[in-house]
Amino acid sequence: DTKTPELLSPTDTPMQILEKMRPFRELMMQYECAMREVSTKFEVLNAEFSVRYNHNPLEAIKTRLKTPVSIAEKLNRNGKPLSVSSIRENLFDVAGVRIICSFPEDIYTLSDMFLRQDDVKLLKRKDYIADPKENGYRSLHLIVEVPIFLTERTMMIPVEVQFRTIAMDFWATLEHKTRYKQNIKDEPFIASELKTCADQIAKLDIRMQEIHRAQGMQRGAQKTARRV
Repeated sequence: DTKTPELLSPTDTPMQILEKMRPFRELMMQYECAMREVSTKFEVLNAEFSVRYNHNPLEAIKTRLKTPVSIAEKLNRNGKPLSVSSIRENLFDVAGVRIICSFPEDIYTLSDMFLRQDDVKLLKRKDYIADPKENGYRSLHLIVEVPIFLTERTMMIPVEVQFRTIAMDFWATLEHKTRYKQNIKDEPFIASELKTCADQIAKLDIRMQEIHRAQGMQRGAQKTARRV
């Protein structure tokens, strides 16, 4: 059976029925496991950096799994059927992992190391740091497939991985809250202000990165002097 009949009701909506189906629950379990696989990979990379280079490029890891309602709405917007197979075939961001880094260069370092791992398959890459969105949003987006190891088989599951600096994550969080508020007056003005803030934050990221580099060079010179 693919359903639990006693849990179904004639008044259930299509999404409620889908939630009660075993294949849907299994699919969401698979996405959750894939999120854990990706998170663990970055935790390991960060631990190695801490020991070998005395630097933690990763500040935080945030994960999110799309809700059934969000999944249904996105399939509907794209004109796709509401089914487990449709989710597998058409949605690649059900599982999401956000990597918050200290500096822009840490984003590229971590993403390159992550993609060099043998069991990570890159499906799509969008660099909004090099080419920001019109509203000023800057982030590196990867769609990857990673393996999950189940009792009877190994499966490749897609995960969306977003990389942001601390400052840009702060901006994106507030921009999201502002953009989804209702009945906002002076919307063009607010959009312009948000764009200005995003540009200023990007400049601040670079300045802080340069300070970090200068400190690194200073420490290197001090070590050399002590050896001499």
